[in-house]
Amino acid sequence: LKGNLAPEGAIVKIAVLKNLQFTGRARCFDTEEAAYEAVQKRKYRDGDVVVIRYEGPKGGPGMQEMLAPTSLIMGMGLGDKVALITDGRFSGATRGASIGHVSPEAAEGGMIGLLKDGDEIHIDVDKYILSVNLTDKEIASRKENFNYVKKKLNSKWLQQYRILVTNASNGAVLK
Repeated sequence: LKGNLAPEGAIVKIAVLKNLQFTGRARCFDTEEAAYEAVQKRKYRDGDVVVIRYEGPKGGPGMQEMLAPTSLIMGMGLGDKVALITDGRFSGATRGASIGHVSPEAAEGGMIGLLKDGDEIHIDVDKYILSVNLTDKEIASRKENFNYVKKKLNSKWLQQYRILVTNASNGAVLK
């Protein structure tokens, strides 16, 4: 998928999708754990798009797998009522409206990092679209005031990895 939310692309697993179009309001979380807790406590509405950011190659660092939140969403019977997008990744077991590898990722200033709760997100698998309904002026304003969440890392190796790794659309390889 591509669009103003993923200009360098995103991946969706369509094999089990019932609805190939979905439009909903963003519910933004800066960690997988925060999103999981919110879904577990039912702090969302049908039609929401759960956004998990800062889990990509740089932000994670290391591209976390989002199996826990997607499994919870499906287990609660919400697979066709709630979508999930992330700059992280999914396993082969993921089902429902789940979109990963959003690039550029939040940690490099990608649009996924600029989203706010309530932003309208549109997914159209047939047309390969992943977009947010914002004006160019609003997007530019958000970019101008953007400060990304940088996770504290104790490992010097992970600190170096975060500096050298490319985003998912470029293979998440070290430069």
